[in-house]
Amino acid sequence: MVAAENGEIFELEGYGAVGMSGNTPVVLKKDATVPMPHGSELMMLPQRKPVVYNIATDRFESIEQNPFAPEEKIFPVAVFNSPGYVNRHFCAYDDEGIKDLLPLFSYGAVGFGKNNFRSAAIVVDTEPRQDLRLMPRKGIVKGVSQMQKKYPKNRLMRHLETCALQYGCPAGKNFFLKRYEAPLPTSTVCNANCLGCISLQKENNLCACQDRISFTPSPEEIAQVFLEHISHVKKAVVSFGQGCEGEPLTAFTAIEPAIRLIRKKTDKGTINLNTNASLPNRVEELCRAGLDSMRVSMNSVRKNCYTAYFRPRSYHFSDVLKSIDAAKQQGKFVAINYLNCPGFTDSQKEFEVLNDFIDNFNIDMIQWRNLNFDPKKYCELMSTVEDGGKPLGMDHIIQQLSNRFPKLIHGYFNPPVR
Repeated sequence: MVAAENGEIFELEGYGAVGMSGNTPVVLKKDATVPMPHGSELMMLPQRKPVVYNIATDRFESIEQNPFAPEEKIFPVAVFNSPGYVNRHFCAYDDEGIKDLLPLFSYGAVGFGKNNFRSAAIVVDTEPRQDLRLMPRKGIVKGVSQMQKKYPKNRLMRHLETCALQYGCPAGKNFFLKRYEAPLPTSTVCNANCLGCISLQKENNLCACQDRISFTPSPEEIAQVFLEHISHVKKAVVSFGQGCEGEPLTAFTAIEPAIRLIRKKTDKGTINLNTNASLPNRVEELCRAGLDSMRVSMNSVRKNCYTAYFRPRSYHFSDVLKSIDAAKQQGKFVAINYLNCPGFTDSQKEFEVLNDFIDNFNIDMIQWRNLNFDPKKYCELMSTVEDGGKPLGMDHIIQQLSNRFPKLIHGYFNPPVR
């Protein structure tokens, strides 16, 4: 399946769809794919050449022109899968001689079956928390209007209005629809310089997906959002650390008193922190104040590979481990926001260290998140940092982890723990 210059997607007769795990090409087969999930998006990859499987010659080929119309240039097609689906392989493409990175999305492998598009993906979470079919704009607008009248001076509410209506943020939409998890963005700055940061980019011709919040809300503004949400939602989750902000631990002076203010009023609802876990002392204090759970973003559990992607400015990998230990010592629920890329995440070395990491820290959950970064460039970079060995298969490592750690939760969304 390829795309013409005008974006039209079509099949190439006699050629099979291919996915990649690192540098390893794999022919896509029906039993290792699923019908493309609702809400997924197909994307044409500019400048790159599609890698396909020539059935007649039994080999993989990189082609630039349509074999049946040599004057027509063709391009690879990838899928940006809906939440809850882990890429088994990424899109197969040839980027030789291209320095510019792809925009900040994940690029799953996709093909066409007899009747539908099929994603090379694994289902890890079926909860409809971010199902766009359940987020009618009319209901969101109604919710926004209600909050404007009830909280006319709450700046955080106004920020979330922009997230929901302008950026289409599912978390922002859910707040105004009074369902599931609500966001609490607070931080204007970050102490890391992640390659795939989606709120601030200054290099590699990349653009952030949304503007970063420009102010730090007051504890009272934060508490109002939380209390409003849990008053309407059973088993509600409210999270610091969103795509429209920096690192929430840098806004500690607002978050800590906000949590104390909330917990003076109610013991209901889950207060969660999505974080890089860079400041263990602050993590410990937030846990004491009433934080319930923490989700730590990591692309790797190996120090050198983690550092190459997150590029910490004022902390070290050891601080992340100390934060996790501090939260577990206080009995908190700890999840890993595992930014995965086939060929790297499922490599022999990474999987080996991951097993030890889960065992040593008694991790409660892995949230399998597709890395939003150019996958070929990412794998090339990581291979120069530390060789991980051959890929074992994303499905294989998830199954093996389930077998070894039967209590480990596999999913995508922050669960309620209260």
